Amino acid sequence: MVRGTFLENEPMSKHTTYGIGGPVTAFLYPVDENDLETILKFAHSQRFPVYVIGSGSNLLVSNHGFDGIVISLRKTFKELRIPDRNVYVQSGVIMSKFVKECAKHNLTGMENLMGIPGTLGGALVMNAGAYGEEISNHLILLDIMSTSGKKKRIRKKDVVFDYRYSSLMDSKEIILSAEFEFDKGVKEEIQDRMSQAITSRKTSQPIQNRSAGSVFRNPPDTKPAGYLIDQAGLKGVHRGDAEISAKHANFFINCGNATAEDMAQLIRLARKTVKEKFGVYLNLEIETLGFPNNFFDA
Repeated sequence: MVRGTFLENEPMSKHTTYGIGGPVTAFLYPVDENDLETILKFAHSQRFPVYVIGSGSNLLVSNHGFDGIVISLRKTFKELRIPDRNVYVQSGVIMSKFVKECAKHNLTGMENLMGIPGTLGGALVMNAGAYGEEISNHLILLDIMSTSGKKKRIRKKDVVFDYRYSSLMDSKEIILSAEFEFDKGVKEEIQDRMSQAITSRKTSQPIQNRSAGSVFRNPPDTKPAGYLIDQAGLKGVHRGDAEISAKHANFFINCGNATAEDMAQLIRLARKTVKEKFGVYLNLEIETLGFPNNFFDA
């Protein structure tokens, strides 16, 4: 039935940047859209839970795993075409490649996103951004597939985009590919902004450690989450091999063999302490899989 790669009882620790996560019933790399459609229709008919990932860069998975199917588009949905100012890109393309290819063609608008981990599909679903730029700014249209295997094309106006949010999070629809339109820029200026973005990340973020990026969304109308966690005195705090980074307090890192429970303890601690000290409830930016409801509540 499946023409792509099928892995049974596959540990998710192999597929997340945290290096954390227990086994899933089945882990699949579909070879193309038709293969993905077949998988989704079968899962829908059998009522198997399905979760779709890119590179697992924004994901914390329970050490108990997930009783369902995980599908990754990272290895196969990798086509990228730039005929002019328009860019066609499939959802499995790594973000750094997408940004570099745009820059190579002197297309401006994505250079501030240089260094954001993960795939284009995941970046669009969460409306990734950095230094005043969001990936949805230059989007024109999307090809998506429902969890029951139905494909359709939608335009940007059909999706609600906000800070680290898109309505695709709620609908659970899967991004197959996207089309963007950019302005032409000056090559040297584009390269300079890319270099600045990389330098800024190296200076301020623990990119040499295993993390899932920012754990919490920045709350509205107040200081950033990292600042609040820092001011709460939590930088460098450990639970097992998990640590609230001493370099950036909104990055929780795996220093060795951290478990999902280690990370969860830090999440609860940060939420509880920031709420008590500043009256601010921090909402998760990372995605979680395989945990009971309210598991991360302080």
